Amino acid sequence: IIISVGLTVWAGSSAGFHLPLLDRWLHIVSGVMWIGLLYYFNVVQTPGLAAAAADKGGPGGAGISKYIAPRALLWFRWAAVATWVTGALYLTVGYGDAGAIGKAFMLESGFRSIGVGAWLGTIMLLNVWVFIWPNQKIALGIKEGDADAKAKAGRIAMLASRTNTLLSLPMLTSMAMYQTLYGG
Repeated sequence: IIISVGLTVWAGSSAGFHLPLLDRWLHIVSGVMWIGLLYYFNVVQTPGLAAAAADKGGPGGAGISKYIAPRALLWFRWAAVATWVTGALYLTVGYGDAGAIGKAFMLESGFRSIGVGAWLGTIMLLNVWVFIWPNQKIALGIKEGDADAKAKAGRIAMLASRTNTLLSLPMLTSMAMYQTLYGG
């Protein structure tokens, strides 16, 4: 942050405090955390745990399931909340249009691209809190469940997580497209 402010001042730009710019920065950082962890779970951890389970002579995946996954899920679910809240706040105060959040969610002209991104982000947030986290608690043994319940919960969490991975690309494209088309 200090380097960024220093370079801004050096370049001759104003380095004053701007709530919408701070909020936008927090939205981007929390989004990177959320989507980065989403990709970690789907591209690294899930295949890694499957390989560990298949390796009968290896150490297995118990350490990851007991220590890494719960901590990563903590950051994952709260990064999702932070991303959504900062995005909603930015739509409320950062666009110079008091009705921007409503226009985005109603997919009004000039707000359709960002609105699609906002809707996809909202669906993804709900997937995290309604499907992924409750089922991961069972699958990881944080909440009680027999072997069948753990297997079923793991499958539901995995499908919701894969759905979010699939939705992340059009969501990110919609957000970037709004910036490209409207400079917002």
